[in-house]
Amino acid sequence: MSSNPVAETVASLMPRAKAELTELVAFKSVADFDQFPKSESEGAARWVADALRAEGFEDVALLDTPDGTQSVYGHLPGPEGARTVLLYAHYDVQPPLDEAAWSTPPFELTERDGRWYGRGAADCKGGLIMHLLALRALKANGGVPVHVKVIAEGSEEMGTGGLERYAEEHPDLLEADTIVIGDAGNFRVGLPTVTTTLRGMTLVRVRIDTLAGNLHSGQFGGAAPDALGALIRVLDSLRAEDGSTTVDGLTGGPSWEGLQYDVEQFRQDARVLDGVELIGSGTVADRIWARPAVTVLGIDCPPVVGATPSVQASARALISLRVPPGVDAAEATKLLQAHLETHTPWGARVRTEQIGQGQAFRADTSSPAYQAMADAMAVAYPGQEMQYAGQGGSIPLCNTLAALYPRAEILLIGLSEPEAQIHAVNESVSPQELERLSVAEALFLRKYAAS
Repeated sequence: MSSNPVAETVASLMPRAKAELTELVAFKSVADFDQFPKSESEGAARWVADALRAEGFEDVALLDTPDGTQSVYGHLPGPEGARTVLLYAHYDVQPPLDEAAWSTPPFELTERDGRWYGRGAADCKGGLIMHLLALRALKANGGVPVHVKVIAEGSEEMGTGGLERYAEEHPDLLEADTIVIGDAGNFRVGLPTVTTTLRGMTLVRVRIDTLAGNLHSGQFGGAAPDALGALIRVLDSLRAEDGSTTVDGLTGGPSWEGLQYDVEQFRQDARVLDGVELIGSGTVADRIWARPAVTVLGIDCPPVVGATPSVQASARALISLRVPPGVDAAEATKLLQAHLETHTPWGARVRTEQIGQGQAFRADTSSPAYQAMADAMAVAYPGQEMQYAGQGGSIPLCNTLAALYPRAEILLIGLSEPEAQIHAVNESVSPQELERLSVAEALFLRKYAAS
C-alpha cells in the first residue's frame, strides 16, 4: 500500500482492531434464541453502542425491532452543509455448525497462517471494525468530512426482517445521500471489488405426514407410505439432471455480463472434491449471480446412529431459494410452495411455511459515489482497478433502503472474500484486507465529500 497519512494511521491501529474484534467475536450473537441465549446478542449490541459513544457518536440507541432483536444506531455530526453517509454492518452471526470441526474455538479469535479465525470475523463483525478504523483514521488526519450514521443490525443472518420493518416505520432515521453496506467482499484477496447485485431469498419449511405414528418396517414396509421417502421425492423434484434449479413457473435470469469466475478458481474456492462435477449450466457467474438456486438446508429425520427399523410417519425440511434481480421474492415463494405441494406423492399431507424472505438488489453504478470509491480503492490497492461483481447471497435491507431513499447511492464492500469461508466452519478474515478496505473507506469518505 502506498504511503499516506491515512494508511499509516490505519496500520498503527491494527493491534487495537484485533483486540476489539476478539472481544466482539466472543459474543455468541446468533439471533436464534431457541438455541442461543438472547443475552449474548444483547451483549454484542451494548458493545457496539459503547464503541460508537467512545467515538463521539450522538443519539446512540438500541432499537427494539419487530422481530424481537436489537439494532444499534448512532449519528456522528460532520461539517455544516456536508453530505450524509450511512455505514451498515451486522453484529449477529451464523451458528458455528459442528464446533468440533473447527480447528480453533469458533468464538475465540485465533491467528493462524496470517488470518484471524472466528465466527463473524468476516461476516460481519469485521465490517463493524472496518467502519471504526476508517473513522478513526479520518479523525486523526483532519476530521470526518461528512455526517455519518451507523446502523448495526442484529438479525441479518436470520432473514426475519426486523430492521427492514423498523426502517419503514421510521423513514427519517436512516436517510442518507450515500449508503455503504459493509457486508459483501472482494472477488478475491487483493482485488478491490464492489458488489452491484444481490440475489433475493426465501426460506420455506415443508412438512409431510403420512401415518398416525411410526410403524415397524418389516411388518408394514412396502405398503405403508413413508413420509421421509415422500420428502426425498419432493426435494429431488427441485433439481434437473444437471443440478439446475427447477421450480415450476420460475425462470432463470439473463446471462451475467460483468466479471467472470474461472471454473478452476471456483472449484478451488468452493473446495469441490476431485472428480465431483459442478451443478447447473452456463458460466459460473451465471449460476451463482444471475440464476435461481435452491438449497436444502436441513432435514428432520432420525440419525443413522440409533435408527430403528421404522417407516417414518412425518418428515420435514428447510429449503432456501435464491432468486436473481428481476424476480420478485414474494412471487418466488408462492411458486416454491406450490411446487412442493404439487410434487408431494401418494396423496401425503403437506404443509409449507415461509419463515424468511428478502428481495434481490441491483445498484446504479453510474453514480458519483462509485467514482469516488474507485479512486479510493486505487490508492488502497496500488496497481489494481476496482471491479464489479455479483453476490449470490442476500442482504434484504438493501432493497428496503433503495425504496425508502431512491436518490441514495448504495455501495457494497466488505471482508467476505472466498478464503473467508463465511457460514462454514473455520471462518476467517484477512487482516490485510481489513486494513486495506478501512483505508479505502476512509479515502472514499474524503473524496466523496469533495466531489
